[in-house]
Amino acid sequence: MMLIDAVSSLRRCLTSWRRSGRSIALVPTMGNLHAGHLALVREARRVTDRTLVSIFVNPLQFGPNEDFGSYPRTLEQDRKLLEAEGTDLLFTPPVQAVYPHGSQDQTRVEVPGLSNILCGASRPGHFAGVATVVCKLFNMAQPDIAIFGEKDYQQLLVIRRMVEDLCLPVEVRGLATVREPDGLAMSSRNGYLSPAERARAPALYRALCQAGERLREGLITGEVERMGIEELVVEGLRPDYFSVRRASDLQPATTEDRDLVVLTAAYLGTARLIDNLRVSLRDQEQS
Repeated sequence: MMLIDAVSSLRRCLTSWRRSGRSIALVPTMGNLHAGHLALVREARRVTDRTLVSIFVNPLQFGPNEDFGSYPRTLEQDRKLLEAEGTDLLFTPPVQAVYPHGSQDQTRVEVPGLSNILCGASRPGHFAGVATVVCKLFNMAQPDIAIFGEKDYQQLLVIRRMVEDLCLPVEVRGLATVREPDGLAMSSRNGYLSPAERARAPALYRALCQAGERLREGLITGEVERMGIEELVVEGLRPDYFSVRRASDLQPATTEDRDLVVLTAAYLGTARLIDNLRVSLRDQEQS
């Protein structure tokens, strides 16, 4: 596995691959890799000839009181994991390579509509930071395919809209959320949980599964959302939101919508956990 931190060196390598007819997949990450990230890498290896993983803790997507400084950085451990998975290239650019004029004076990519709801309402500017850095990575690497996890469903839709609106020649693929045996979605921020908090954390996924059952039973979305919030509170979590949305564009779900997604974010100790569940009502419509 090659380890590159300069954009010029990255481009020389990828140009050589493309000239030899190799297809390229990019898996953007912030490091501190877990089994969910490695599933993305395996999918990238399955669908293209060469796999590129980037590790960059992006300051632009962190708010002033968030955990940029304490976000876990485990490059040596990450390198060993990626090498074991057969990754072809690990790209680890320094901040000054990504933001040569500083992150505050950086030209930003905004995706209206999708970016200021749900997590975007709680974290102003977060998705502009995500869209900007992903756009820059796409321009640096020019991959054929980019692979993201569906755990951050809103992020996935923001990136897809950005690619469509800016006519970027990248296919964005989502991969199903990888979970612990008790249902908790794998996340680097799970490491912030104490043992007692970790024991309560699966309540997030249980509440989503209950919401899915209630939607399939015909309960109205407002009641589903209210009950989801109550269940999280009872389990000792501090809900940020619990919302039933249209899966295609995250608009509030109506009685006519059949393809839904239930999304939630909640605080547990110092950790902010997010998760979601896709729900299809098409079977009920046919029956």
